[in-house]
Amino acid sequence: MTTNGDNTYGEYRIAEEQVVTPWSRSVASGYELLRNPRYNKGLAFTDEERDYHYLRGLFPPAHLSQDLQEKKLMNIIREYHTPLQKYMAMMDLQERNEKLFYKLLVDHVEELLPIVYTPTVGEACQKYGSIFRRSQGLYISLKEKGKVLDVLKNWPEQNIKVIVVTDGERILGLGDLGCQGMGIPVGKLALYTALGGVRPSECLPVTIDVGTNNETLLNDEFYIGLRQRRTTGQEYGDLLHEFMSAAKQAYGEKVLIQFEDFANHNAFTLLEKYSSTHLVFNDDIQGTAAVVLSGLVASLKLTGGKLADHKFLFLGAGEAGTGIAELIALEIAKQGKISSNEARKRIWLVDSKGLIVKSRMESLQHFKKPWAHEHEPCKSLLDAVESIRPSVLIGTSGVGKTFTKEVIETFSSFNEKPLILALSNPTSQSECTAEEAYTWSKGRAIFASGSPFDPVTYDGKTFSPGQSNNAYIFPGFGLGLVMSGTIRVRDDMLLAASEALAQQVTKEHLEKGLIYPPFRNIRKISAHIAAEVAAKSYELGLATTLPRPADLVKYAERCMYSPLYRDYN
Repeated sequence: MTTNGDNTYGEYRIAEEQVVTPWSRSVASGYELLRNPRYNKGLAFTDEERDYHYLRGLFPPAHLSQDLQEKKLMNIIREYHTPLQKYMAMMDLQERNEKLFYKLLVDHVEELLPIVYTPTVGEACQKYGSIFRRSQGLYISLKEKGKVLDVLKNWPEQNIKVIVVTDGERILGLGDLGCQGMGIPVGKLALYTALGGVRPSECLPVTIDVGTNNETLLNDEFYIGLRQRRTTGQEYGDLLHEFMSAAKQAYGEKVLIQFEDFANHNAFTLLEKYSSTHLVFNDDIQGTAAVVLSGLVASLKLTGGKLADHKFLFLGAGEAGTGIAELIALEIAKQGKISSNEARKRIWLVDSKGLIVKSRMESLQHFKKPWAHEHEPCKSLLDAVESIRPSVLIGTSGVGKTFTKEVIETFSSFNEKPLILALSNPTSQSECTAEEAYTWSKGRAIFASGSPFDPVTYDGKTFSPGQSNNAYIFPGFGLGLVMSGTIRVRDDMLLAASEALAQQVTKEHLEKGLIYPPFRNIRKISAHIAAEVAAKSYELGLATTLPRPADLVKYAERCMYSPLYRDYN
């Protein structure tokens, strides 16, 4: 019993005002070692390790190998009823045992990828304030203006090679989630490690918090960000510039900064502004484009001909749509040895106001203007399909159910093998489902989507829909930049990544209707992509890791992080 009846927590009130200094040992051992996720091995510590590192008695006497721990945890995760519960279980594991987290993700990538990233990460971001337990990255808000370099120094790791940064304004197809967009950088960097082999200690997730225009979040008592409407203009630009300058000062010329889920008006501006001074990459614009181009190149083995023989129609003219269109045009220009302007004439875009045509030029945003061709206005997607008669239909609109039965039936009526890419995420925002694409095309469609769909049986034949997932490209792309010490990103590197991925698609995959290889081989795929990206960087004189390794694929594999436990002495 305490001497103060009001002292619920067992400490004298007289001590409450005293300042306490937090401290810890500099060398992880004993109980502190168990709380260090990088080194914790749980029951896999040997007797010798338990003695040497003062762990004796802190564990039950049994020993469990990493494989048994993995089996146990997968059994637990599979018993959860909802994807969000599984996501939270994986995040908890990442916070207490880093290597075991990555071993699960590497060994069960096809099962766990939809959990740690899209589509589940979208729901996690929406509820991030409610499920927030422990900070997993750096939060740089307007309160830190003028102090950003000091904030970066607060991060415990200094040898940072990859930063993924968002301002949370356009999270997947879910809109402005403000500070709660942190789930995206955290998820992306988990894939950089698991799929591309970049060390976790070299990865830094960052959220730039300038407020949110999401009224629901502003009124949510559990919202974790600034409670104000978004700051724009000069103040926004100044904070971003301070961050970019501080990142380069803290981590050097070769740190890769990946912009993620910025709204269109900022995404293009930031990429254009910093591409000549920093190593920058926008996955929404460039990564999406590279993975889609790869699928198109692979699909030529089914449809025949060359890219230039096709006519492309996009629904959606934002970051993803225009980014994909531009990379397709570059590849067509490269293959046909024609100008990019000439190549663009094969590509048409539809936005919320209809087909993008010359007569709309004055009202178009600058990034849409290259796609305004001479043509009569078309108000709807169906009108555009009937008039343009494309052979490839690509959805990047962020609006679900827009590839209607009438659109797909019309599109399929003049294409023997209609190529349909419904790329919007999460699943609820997909332009159509796999079942709809196969059914309405009478089983003739070549289909891929942004979010995963289960196999579909139509007329006695089972189709395995491909997933045009950026995770095919950005981990290997990033590894290639890091291992070669590249200082700038160029479009030729994106083309090299696309072609490397397309080369991994076999005849067996194509027979199943797949235009992407299975994710279970993703580390092998990433090594080949990294090698081709690095080779292009050396060719362009942008690589600084010298001398150039003789075998870039083997070098990429050697550079990859291993999730296997290490022995401690």
